[in-house]
Amino acid sequence: MLDVGRHPNIELLAYSEVEKVEGQAADFRVTVRRKARYVEEDKCTGCGACAEKCPTDVPDAFNEGLGTRKAIYNYFAQGIPSTHTIDADYCRQLNGKKCGICEKTCQADAINFDQEDRIIQLDVGAIIVAAGYDVFDPSLIPEYRYKEISNVVTAIEFERFLSASGPTGGHLDRPSDRAVQAEIVELEKRANKSQRALDKFEKKYEEGSGEFYENYKAGQYKDDEDYKKWADKYAGHLAIVETLNTLKRKAETFAVAKRLAFIQCVGSRDFRFYPFCSGYCCMHSIKEAIIAHEHDPETKSTIFGMDIRAVGKGFEEYKVRGGNKSGVSYMRGRVAEITGGPDNKPIVTYENTHERKVESREFDMVILATACAPTKGIFELAKILGIELNKYNFVKTSPQSPVDTSVPGIFVCGCAGSPMDVPESVAQASSAAGRAAEMVFQSQSEKEKAVA
Repeated sequence: MLDVGRHPNIELLAYSEVEKVEGQAADFRVTVRRKARYVEEDKCTGCGACAEKCPTDVPDAFNEGLGTRKAIYNYFAQGIPSTHTIDADYCRQLNGKKCGICEKTCQADAINFDQEDRIIQLDVGAIIVAAGYDVFDPSLIPEYRYKEISNVVTAIEFERFLSASGPTGGHLDRPSDRAVQAEIVELEKRANKSQRALDKFEKKYEEGSGEFYENYKAGQYKDDEDYKKWADKYAGHLAIVETLNTLKRKAETFAVAKRLAFIQCVGSRDFRFYPFCSGYCCMHSIKEAIIAHEHDPETKSTIFGMDIRAVGKGFEEYKVRGGNKSGVSYMRGRVAEITGGPDNKPIVTYENTHERKVESREFDMVILATACAPTKGIFELAKILGIELNKYNFVKTSPQSPVDTSVPGIFVCGCAGSPMDVPESVAQASSAAGRAAEMVFQSQSEKEKAVA
């Protein structure tokens, strides 16, 4: 990616949207909206001092909402260009409140709250659509109880848990345990605030709250509104502290997830949703199981699937290595249901096709290998480009030319056209680039001949 950013013949227009496309092959006119970052790209050094000081926490979309970021942020580490962006929906300054801390902090003078969107025009010979994909929403399968059972997560959420830059720093902390830890932090804030209020009463009356409360309940104080407030405040404080201590004792028993279940074909190879195989899910689950074992050698993973489709070069060997060296077992069977068990441990009920019987097993976490779904913005993009979509809402291509769309001069690669893994996406990207270069070269040759 760094090489792309430095290449003299490549111009990156990040944080931009295509609004209009006119013309024809070898002569397209593209209207692009460059959205306001409220940060000057040519000045920002990407140091991150602004984000450190920003007081506003926002759910982090890059981490699938499992963590938070600031209202001024870098979308992900090592992104190109290495600059920050202010989220106008959450920024206090841009919403009429007093703040501007990032502007005061930035030594490069890169913050510009007056920045506006810019419209630019591009004249291009060919267009390549590489819009990617979205993951299938597993909440559409109610028997898997995604979002109902906290320790049932998607493969992409699990990927962020495994990442050293993710919300858990690479540790497999269960979501249910993280929720308790977050509640402990919140209760500690409430307890400290409540204690400060009690300190005022104690200072005023020169008496400890505990001693006062016992005497108050014994009726040794006259009926006074201030005493009643003190007593109510102390009773509330005791309730907070009791709950806090209970949760802290519970948190002492927490451990990282070591028994993992991967459920394949969630939304794919399913006539209710997508009847096709998404292609990369099997190997992705095996990779995640192997990495989880590298994090903790005691981790054991079970991959549930109708079959394992390891069709790439070296993929079968990788699968076998996972079973022999990384504690991965493969269970041929369709998972029927996930239910909640004791201590927030999901229970997986499945058909064991080898034993020809229904079984149930308890796990620390369940990971759903979700289908590759067309990106949500593909409908609007297809309308702008004038290209057709197939019945699954991926970009429609020709069987003879798998990167050619229904519009000459517009090509597609990667999961915008169909589900595929990284090696196939890279190979197809090279093919699309070759077709685009061919189109432009032919056009230039024809123009030169016409002039001659």
